Amino acid sequence: MAEDHGSSRHMSSMSMSHKELGDDDARVVHVGDAERTNERLQFAGNAVRTAKYSPLTFLPRNLFEQFHRLAYVYFLVIAVLNQLPQLAVFGRGASVMPLAFVLAVTAVKDAYEDWRRHRSDRAENNRIAAVLSPGVGAQFVPIEWKHVRVGDVVRVGANESPPADMVLLATSDTTGVAYVQTLNLDGESNLKTRYAKQETLTTPLEHLAGAVVRCERPNRNIYGFQANLELQGEGHRIPLGPSNIVLRGCDLKNTSWAVGVVVYAGRETKAMLNNAGTPTKRSRLETHMNRETLFLSGILIVLCSVVATLSGVWLRTHQTDLELAQFFHKKDYLKVGKEGNENYNYYGIAAQIVFNFLMAVIVFQIMIPISLYISMELVRLGQAYFMIRDAKLYDVSSDSRFQCRALNINEDLGQVKCVFSDKTGTLTQNKMEFRCASIDGVDYSDVARQRPVEGEPAWAPKMPVKVDREVMELVRNGGATEQGMNAGEFFLALATCNTIVPLIIDGPDPKKKVIDYQGESPDEQALVSAAAAYGFVLVERSSGHIVIDVLGQKQRFDVLGLHEFDSDRKRMSVIIGCPDKTIKLFVKGADSSMFGIIDKTLNPDVVQATEKHLHSYSSVGLRTLVIGVRELSQSEFQEWQMAYEKASTALLGRGNLLRSVAANIERNMRLLGASGVEDKLQDGVPEAIEKLREAGIKVWVLTGDKQETAISIGYSCKLLTRDMTQIVINSNSRESCRKSLDDAISMVNKLRSLSTDSQSRVPLALIIDGNSLVYIFDTDREEKLFEVAIACDVVLCCRVAPLQKAGIVDLIKKRTSDMTLAIGDEVLFFRCK
Repeated sequence: MAEDHGSSRHMSSMSMSHKELGDDDARVVHVGDAERTNERLQFAGNAVRTAKYSPLTFLPRNLFEQFHRLAYVYFLVIAVLNQLPQLAVFGRGASVMPLAFVLAVTAVKDAYEDWRRHRSDRAENNRIAAVLSPGVGAQFVPIEWKHVRVGDVVRVGANESPPADMVLLATSDTTGVAYVQTLNLDGESNLKTRYAKQETLTTPLEHLAGAVVRCERPNRNIYGFQANLELQGEGHRIPLGPSNIVLRGCDLKNTSWAVGVVVYAGRETKAMLNNAGTPTKRSRLETHMNRETLFLSGILIVLCSVVATLSGVWLRTHQTDLELAQFFHKKDYLKVGKEGNENYNYYGIAAQIVFNFLMAVIVFQIMIPISLYISMELVRLGQAYFMIRDAKLYDVSSDSRFQCRALNINEDLGQVKCVFSDKTGTLTQNKMEFRCASIDGVDYSDVARQRPVEGEPAWAPKMPVKVDREVMELVRNGGATEQGMNAGEFFLALATCNTIVPLIIDGPDPKKKVIDYQGESPDEQALVSAAAAYGFVLVERSSGHIVIDVLGQKQRFDVLGLHEFDSDRKRMSVIIGCPDKTIKLFVKGADSSMFGIIDKTLNPDVVQATEKHLHSYSSVGLRTLVIGVRELSQSEFQEWQMAYEKASTALLGRGNLLRSVAANIERNMRLLGASGVEDKLQDGVPEAIEKLREAGIKVWVLTGDKQETAISIGYSCKLLTRDMTQIVINSNSRESCRKSLDDAISMVNKLRSLSTDSQSRVPLALIIDGNSLVYIFDTDREEKLFEVAIACDVVLCCRVAPLQKAGIVDLIKKRTSDMTLAIGDEVLFFRCK
């Protein structure tokens, strides 16, 4: 029933996707015609504002934020009470000065920080962009960024940033390729490839007038974009995706110029939608101080109530003696005979009780000293200074020191009890190195046979690769044998099935050309470099073809289709038109995904041997990928092409449609082999994790690697130790997952009962995979998972998707008051959840 329900949902999404979107359902942008684009719906201007305050709002908003500290409210009440003549205990000015001083110092600091933001905003909005003028000659004229509008055609030069999010129309490259760096958006310094469509690339800009871009509404997803382009006079729509848009905040690299049409501007750009503004951060200590202030205020009220009550009793007892009381004047005797014996600051017993209560509040105000807050601010400042100047927190390689960007929360560092860490790029260096391969069921992982590339190759990858002598001999001289052909096809798959951009750079030897492979994935860089080392050198890439130097002979391969990697499919595929007129589908991906589409009847011995080799590679901590191939007939390709064009032009549900198209073509694959790539640990990681565990801090590692790889890395970074008792939950069904979880709880309770002394307690480690987490989260068994996880010293989650990482972090944050620290990409997804 569940499958039928899921199928119906999928069919529903498909039907929705095929609906034609009208102007009310999509943003309609007329290329080069901003007036017409904005005439019906006034889209956001391109001026941006990151400052928190304006001159009019600074005082009220800053004071409002500062008075979130309840002690400030308390001191304000005291200062106001002390201004009343009947209640004045201290000097009126003296009672205001401490609070005014603290507020003024904080306001000056906030004003300076916001002035810097205003200055940055002005510089950003006044930058100059080259915008196409619709007048005679269609010249690009300089316009300030703040005046750029949706629909304008903008020209961006090398090393410049686009003023807004724009769809590429043309680039300086004849094939329409542009390279961008997204360091300011996602922190990645490697180059990414963007393309202009061939239809717009070959059309002069002045002839693009009348073209219409229909795109999705503004959203925060910097990795997604769905749109289509319709040229004037042509009925079909050209699909546009993430590879066709350049976002504000990117830098154009290795490209002389690029021209695009603005589709999102100003606050509607993806960069600004992901900018949540400058938050007001409050530490746990400050929250605790607010609670303490409320508690002390309650005691103060009780104490003042007792004083006021007793004063009322005294007044009632001595009400006939008040005129002669030594320190209590009921009559103003200085005015006797002039205006009569009128009352002197006496308003009756009830009023005097109220006044005495308020005067007691002023007298006892020292119970909550304002000096405590001044002292805390000074201590925080000193902490930040010592952290910034700490020589042990200095990184020599990047010449950077520790940065303290929020003084309000630095004391929270000492209260962390649980650390969530990603593996790749956090525990490891994220610098992949090709180590070994299994080709056609034969294992090539003997380190003794590996050596640097010999001879003087015409092309050399920038990343050095050690080659296996047997594989090199097989590729060069065994092409006529079946094993040799399989090896060649294996490395051809590595060279073609990727999104790597080859950049030819100058090397030390002018006769040898060095190729720097730039790409979004370090794994792909390592695999393409390995293919180049074995003689399959990717030397050129455009939007429609690639050129590979195969053992010294350049060959052109047409890129007929590409299904990019995603966390759901865990694989990518490319359809290649080969020089011999055949069409081949190359697929690479995780073993859990690939063995489901491999035809195991073709070569069962090879499949069995490869699975054994994968287990061996994973057990030593290598990242593994499985590679497959299938030759497509002309009818299969045409059927796929029609389905792909239909899915890629849809604005709603495009992702599900494309995944369905990919699943239909990625089947009955022939297994070529598998690769093993090493990602070395960062310096000091084992020592750091060991110190964290000694300090009583629990460490959770969340990774997408398979279980064997994750366990091996766990041992190498001292997350796991030999004396630990491992609880492994690796289930393929809801029932088995439930049983594993119940068994884990029983084991935890048994070990707890056996070891009453905390010093002699057996350390526990929970190892759980992504499939089990799916069943646990779907069946609302999070409480049992939490019960097991919180009893373990270490938790290792493998095969988890980014959204599952968010769920795991959420599991702990919602059920405990412990301070947690999340490091890696799970932080982003947790915030977006």
